[in-house]
Amino acid sequence: MKRILSTKYSAGAFNFSMLILRLGLGVLMLSHGYGKLVHFHGMKGSFINFLGLGSTLSLSLDIFAEFFCSIFLILGLFTRLAVIPIMIAMSVALIKVHHGDIFGAGERAAIYLACSIAILFCGPGKISVDGMIGK
Repeated sequence: MKRILSTKYSAGAFNFSMLILRLGLGVLMLSHGYGKLVHFHGMKGSFINFLGLGSTLSLSLDIFAEFFCSIFLILGLFTRLAVIPIMIAMSVALIKVHHGDIFGAGERAAIYLACSIAILFCGPGKISVDGMIGK
């Protein structure tokens, strides 16, 4: 019981936890981005026009964040830079699209945003390309 309630952790447990968090967020975001990438022509006219950029450019930026940055996140390459576009995309989804409904329609965006913030602060861990480069 004492071990279960302990706040101590090993470096290996931290690195494995960051791997699980990165892979989970990356794979889930990748599936969203892939769906938008495949259906680009059908979605470009009806996608949200964020900051007056136009719906096509907004969709392109969202695909960049959700698909390409997710690939970097899965690999653990440029991890902290890769989560920034994901954080922006999830903030827009939560605030503009789901009207800040954290406990309803925007719940998934809020969870993705929270995971992205955790990865931004903690980094990718040693089980990543960034971790291998840092050695």
